[in-house]
Amino acid sequence: MTRGTGDEVTPSRRPTVLLVVALAVAALVAATAAAALATGGSGSVGGQPVGAPAAAGPGGARTALPGLVAASADPMLAGFATAKPVTGAVARVNGPFDDRFELSGVRFDGRAVSGALTVTSDVSALLELEVLAGFYDRSGGLLGTARWTHGAEDGEGHEHAGPPEERTEFTVTVPPGLRDRAVSAAVGVPVLVNE
Repeated sequence: MTRGTGDEVTPSRRPTVLLVVALAVAALVAATAAAALATGGSGSVGGQPVGAPAAAGPGGARTALPGLVAASADPMLAGFATAKPVTGAVARVNGPFDDRFELSGVRFDGRAVSGALTVTSDVSALLELEVLAGFYDRSGGLLGTARWTHGAEDGEGHEHAGPPEERTEFTVTVPPGLRDRAVSAAVGVPVLVNE
């Protein structure tokens, strides 16, 4: 009895069908066992339980990049340690974005450093900008730093018609504990993001 009618399994084909099903089940069991061994048998992948949603911050998904360490502080510029501006002056400290902007009208009045930054790299909306100022004593020693930031959220509710503004004015105030001793300053830009 080797032939049946239609889709009927005949007695001579039955061992072949059983063998295929047995091999499929064995492959599934092997794959499950391999996955369990790969996760240490914990039923987790990357420390997350299998089937559990990934941990996400308030803004969305969290991505893990092996070997990449998250920033532990605000960005600094190495040049602040060696800048020695003369009394009443403002020195410029090199940063990673110096080829994308120009500073103008930078001055120090004893209470704050102020000036304007003009983006020269392109004419697109400014998303993030950080101006970092270092304040120095009479001997040229760095007393401390302060920063002025402009972010995309700073512009919410302020509709602007026409092309993006390329010029941004900034003021970095001397921290209260340094006001009596700060006689000069240095500025640099550690953050500049535009569209």
